[in-house]
Amino acid sequence: MSDRLIFYFNPRSRAVMARWMLEEVGADYDLRLIDFEKGDNRKPEFLAINPMGKIPAIVTAAGAVITETPAIIAWLADAYPDAGLAPPVGSDARGAYYRWLFFGGSCFEPALSEQMFRGDGEPLKRSAVGWGSYDDVIDTIEAGLAGRDYLLGSAFSAADVYIGAELSWASSFKAPRLGESKVIQDFVARVTSREAFGRAMKPN
Repeated sequence: MSDRLIFYFNPRSRAVMARWMLEEVGADYDLRLIDFEKGDNRKPEFLAINPMGKIPAIVTAAGAVITETPAIIAWLADAYPDAGLAPPVGSDARGAYYRWLFFGGSCFEPALSEQMFRGDGEPLKRSAVGWGSYDDVIDTIEAGLAGRDYLLGSAFSAADVYIGAELSWASSFKAPRLGESKVIQDFVARVTSREAFGRAMKPN
């Protein structure tokens, strides 16, 4: 794929995760900075792209809009197959790949939000929420990484971009258990040492 993409970005947002993936696949893109302090994300021209007023967002050369970080990451993996960041469709590995792509947004982030923001309140009932508990989520990630370099085994994939970025981000503000977990910190160090990650973290 060679069509140039438009990428809406702010370095203090989840858009950094999508930028990492853009660099991993070698996409050709124009970066459009969204300044939160100026309210760029609430202006009509941006709300026409994403009514949620959220980034990241990508617009393809054909005008298709893609939002939501894991959706962008998954789409890029398929749109740039030469990067080799997604297992074959229909394979067992593809199932595991989908599992981790969905796990970030449906389990890790809500569990982390509950853990960090509930204060002294009672945790939500495990049977009532899709993630169970924060400890369930961290236990699952540790088990998924035990004895392997990446979530799918020896091969780095787009799932590692997403989960690796989330774990790196959460570790930076001392989310519980992450700093003490050797398997998680080794994984974070491994994926964030990639050249594409370094390029994504450079100033605009």
